[in-house]
Amino acid sequence: MTPTKVRVMDTTLRDGSHAIRHRFTKEQVHNIVKALDEAGVPVIEISHGDGLAGSSMQYGMSLVDEFELIEEAAKTSKNAKIASLLLPGIGTRKELKQAKDCGISMVRIATQCSEADISEQHFGLAKELGLETVGFLMMAHMLSPEDLAKQAKLMESYGADIVYIVDSAGTMMPQDVTARVKALTDELKVPIGYHAHNNIGLAIGNSLAAVEAGAACIDASTSGLGAGSGNTQTEVLVAALSKVGCETGIDLFKIMDAAEYIVQPMMEYPMTINRDALTIGYTGLYSTFLMHAKRAGEKFNIDPREILLELSRRKAVAGQEDWILDVAAELANR
Repeated sequence: MTPTKVRVMDTTLRDGSHAIRHRFTKEQVHNIVKALDEAGVPVIEISHGDGLAGSSMQYGMSLVDEFELIEEAAKTSKNAKIASLLLPGIGTRKELKQAKDCGISMVRIATQCSEADISEQHFGLAKELGLETVGFLMMAHMLSPEDLAKQAKLMESYGADIVYIVDSAGTMMPQDVTARVKALTDELKVPIGYHAHNNIGLAIGNSLAAVEAGAACIDASTSGLGAGSGNTQTEVLVAALSKVGCETGIDLFKIMDAAEYIVQPMMEYPMTINRDALTIGYTGLYSTFLMHAKRAGEKFNIDPREILLELSRRKAVAGQEDWILDVAAELANR
């Protein structure tokens, strides 16, 4: 049954951090949060693109300490909940407590879709701190709907108030989304959410498919600002949901204005489906593989897209980037 009300969580200030090289300023955070809050956005996520404590040489250094940005967001928002992302192994108990002290009221705990079991302690602490908790199952296309539901059940048992299906690579087709949402809604008692990327141009379509299949929460980013070719556009999503009879509580004209007059002027480039983003969406690989494949392609004089296709055939997962040179060498010797 299609929900009549959908909770939209805006991730401009977290996923969008990737697209501007983690260089948000306090003034930009203030202006974005003020505009989104006044438009009626119920949840605004803010942290480094890779979550709390993500600022590093490996993931990219933040221009401004993320806790200063969280404080600014919490101080600015009058109605919206402020949320942060946490990836176990990057963020720790220390950062979660600090984020709570800075004003978050929700934490979104993200794991690889097959590794929900590493999140138990983080959910436990979040509940002790009185936070609303969201489970984030990344790269969700890599598990069957049935196996994904088992991982979601683990997060629910740890205390997740909501569990998200996350299409990190932007590779799902509408039928993939429908099958996974239905599998989770059949097995879980908590609401189901969906997070899309637009790498093959299906972010809005897939988000609508998720809602039709029973998802009650949808992620979006104003002007689509996010990793790869960006996320579901908040302003477009609000309009599309309205057309199918779903309430969001967000003022369409105000969120349009926030996108055009606040977010777009600070974007370094418009969100488009370039060949890199499309290749990631087509192969279904994690975005971190892209730069490694480019370097290996230069070394062995191979189109990096061929390397990515081969890695996709071998079902490579995040953490296997060191495998890329070996695969490239094999391709070069064929």
